[in-house]
Amino acid sequence: MALILNFEERFLLGVPAMDRNHREFVDLLNRMAVASDAAFAYLYPELVQHTHAHFAAEEVMMRETRFGLTGEHQQEHLRVLGEMDWFGRHLRQGRMNLVRIYVSEQLPEWFAQHAVGLDSALAAHVKQVTRPRNQRRERLPTGRDD
Repeated sequence: MALILNFEERFLLGVPAMDRNHREFVDLLNRMAVASDAAFAYLYPELVQHTHAHFAAEEVMMRETRFGLTGEHQQEHLRVLGEMDWFGRHLRQGRMNLVRIYVSEQLPEWFAQHAVGLDSALAAHVKQVTRPRNQRRERLPTGRDD
């Protein structure tokens, strides 16, 4: 059973690096949903490592493009990474069911909200500032005194 369905329809943002990281995140969650306990225990640290790299890449984009919501976005990343670390400690203590609930219930819901909220805003910003100057929506001087 997949935890997140219809990725292509729901979560593509049009920024290849973000779309690739999101697809990898969703693929990991979906693999973990059907994994044996041994495989789940192996995949969880991979999920955490992926998420650290995923967030770091987004934060570079935010800095390079001077994204206005960088502080809020980074705080959300820190919160999720803190949760993942907390659940990782519980996994190492043998509390598999607790961590499975987090992965199967909380992370998919968080991802859906984050992707269409903060990440969607970041993607729109990145596309705007990286678009060739003659295709931007900003008003260009006309040479007339209006």
